[in-house]
Amino acid sequence: GHAEEEADRLEEATETVIRLAALARGMDGHRRIALTTYVLRLWFEQVVEAANIRLAAMSAGRYELVRTDEGETRRQRSGLTLAVIDRHTGQERSPKSLSGGETFFTSLALALGLADVVKAEAGGIELDTLFIDEGFGSLDAQTLDQVMSVIDELRDRGRAVGIVSHVADLKERVYERLEIRRLGDGSSTTTVVA
Repeated sequence: GHAEEEADRLEEATETVIRLAALARGMDGHRRIALTTYVLRLWFEQVVEAANIRLAAMSAGRYELVRTDEGETRRQRSGLTLAVIDRHTGQERSPKSLSGGETFFTSLALALGLADVVKAEAGGIELDTLFIDEGFGSLDAQTLDQVMSVIDELRDRGRAVGIVSHVADLKERVYERLEIRRLGDGSSTTTVVA
């Protein structure tokens, strides 16, 4: 009898803590979402919001990203996946349906959005150098202009933006550059253009 009373008392005393632990781990509650996932979703929403400002400029207002709870797997339903709203069709679609060029500038917009949120949230830490490796070759001339306008704006605000590319049209847009040329013997030469 005494042991049962003690067990009941302990269960009653720890019930609130056990319930809170279950809620924090996503094992209980209406949405069954872990506290860490909940916090990540809030950050993710901020990144998406910041990314959409750049994406609107790069896509001439066509695309907007939205956080979604839809998906086949539990991880996808945790609200840490994206859908794309296409303003031309009014439809929501998967990012997988974007072309190579669209995927490139959408990824770039997300990277810039993340840099903006880190700066705002982490005590003003500046992510002031950005390297973009390829991807420009998949853009048509008009989209290349839109993407370069966003990059020029970043440079005007004091960010250093490095571009790695084979696209000849970029030579006219980037005044300070390293040009690497392959020589006949298989070696290469580097020229600084400023």
